[in-house]
Amino acid sequence: MTDDLTHLDEAGNVHMVDVGEKQATLRRAVAESTVVMDGPTRDRLFSGDLPKGDAVATVRIAAIQAAKATSSLVPLCHPLPIESVSVGVEPTAAGATITVTVTVTAKTGVEMEAMTGAAVGAVALYDMIKGIDRSAMIGGVRLLEKSGGRSGEWRRA
Repeated sequence: MTDDLTHLDEAGNVHMVDVGEKQATLRRAVAESTVVMDGPTRDRLFSGDLPKGDAVATVRIAAIQAAKATSSLVPLCHPLPIESVSVGVEPTAAGATITVTVTVTAKTGVEMEAMTGAAVGAVALYDMIKGIDRSAMIGGVRLLEKSGGRSGEWRRA
């Protein structure tokens, strides 16, 4: 097995990584996504004045559900006993940023859960505003930081 591509075995076949021998440790990951929208849409979003209702609450629920369902959506992810998911939705000059933090005590990390939550949160936000701003765009889904496990801490520069 190559150290660079852990989802490939010695013959190059895709497989789920065996984490059986790893120690369970506290692991945390933070990811974000952005939704670019026009100024009036952003203002309506954060004043709670959208035709579909409370978009921020909807985004939070969508992101939490997505983080919990990651192993069903991303083929080689292990199902994890997620301990917490927190979601922030904040205004920016260009629209909104969705930040998802996931924690677990497990043998593998929660980076994919945090990024899946951020991505689906952005899609849910687009769904909530598309009636008044079809030009809105989703972008910038990225891992901001992770901690725990053998590789320790990592933060985006």
